[in-house]
Amino acid sequence: MQNSFVLTLAICLCCPAVSVGQQGAKASPTAVARDGQHDFDFYVGKWKIHNRRLMKPLTGSKDWIEFDGTSVARPVWNGRANMDEYEADSPSGHVSGLTVRTYNTKTGQWSLYWANANNGEFSLPPVVGHFENGRGEFFDNEDYNGKPIVVRYTWSEISADHCRWEQAFSPDSGKTWETNWIMESTRIKE
Repeated sequence: MQNSFVLTLAICLCCPAVSVGQQGAKASPTAVARDGQHDFDFYVGKWKIHNRRLMKPLTGSKDWIEFDGTSVARPVWNGRANMDEYEADSPSGHVSGLTVRTYNTKTGQWSLYWANANNGEFSLPPVVGHFENGRGEFFDNEDYNGKPIVVRYTWSEISADHCRWEQAFSPDSGKTWETNWIMESTRIKE
């Protein structure tokens, strides 16, 4: 019994708990910062993107739209940041966007900022997180239709010529998730 208590205490002290609902899932100041400043290097280049987007998230709707787009990504600050320009013609109109990703060397976390050319402002707060075992998860807290939600971006299925991005919303602090946007990216070879 005493050994299990000591083991539990050691785990708690060495592995700080982070709630999904915390804005950006910030790393503990006592945690050892990981060197992930090149996590997004795979995305540098030109991409063709097939989009699937849920029309009315968090309503029980099962109506998805599909459309294609492109993205061009480039590194900034020797890879500690990057940005990509996104263009697509969706059924609801043209989308022209910009994502800027910055890496915090102290926390080992990325902050992802999205701006749509229609309003010319970055959406705040950023989604914040990191990669582990080839999968990136990034979170923030927002209001959606007047209700608090947690937003999650997931990067997965990463290879030299393909990757998958998903956006999901949780109305219950991360207990359940509804995926509402999926992007399947294929590298454009020149």
